[in-house]
Amino acid sequence: MLAREPLSRTLVRNVAIAAVVGAGFAIRHREVAVWLPSSVLALWFSLGGHYVEVSYLNGIRPRFQAARLMLMTSRLIVWFAGGTLLYTGMAITARALPLHPPRLELWWFGGLLFVGIELVVHVVLILRGRPNFYAGSG
Repeated sequence: MLAREPLSRTLVRNVAIAAVVGAGFAIRHREVAVWLPSSVLALWFSLGGHYVEVSYLNGIRPRFQAARLMLMTSRLIVWFAGGTLLYTGMAITARALPLHPPRLELWWFGGLLFVGIELVVHVVLILRGRPNFYAGSG
């Protein structure tokens, strides 16, 4: 079963998430000018993260046997690796924006951050009755 969704729906959801995260940073810094650049950086994790998950669901998960421990472990590894790549891309992009860029040597933090984000997202999926990591159904 492949994970599919119309591109327009994916973009609307993930741009909205990035805009909210950007607004949070603007409020935190008490500076409206931070909103747009922060939103652009948040797209790395919101939109890029969506494609990390779709890549796992469509490309990696079907290659493993249905052993739950193997599926959970492989997913955590993909999330961590994807998070490190997304963080690195975000940190490089930040150097072209009027923001204080995150440190590139903290690439591993991006992996941990992304795993944490995905674990929270999958709690939301549980609450919505959707397939999720914890039930082994998503």
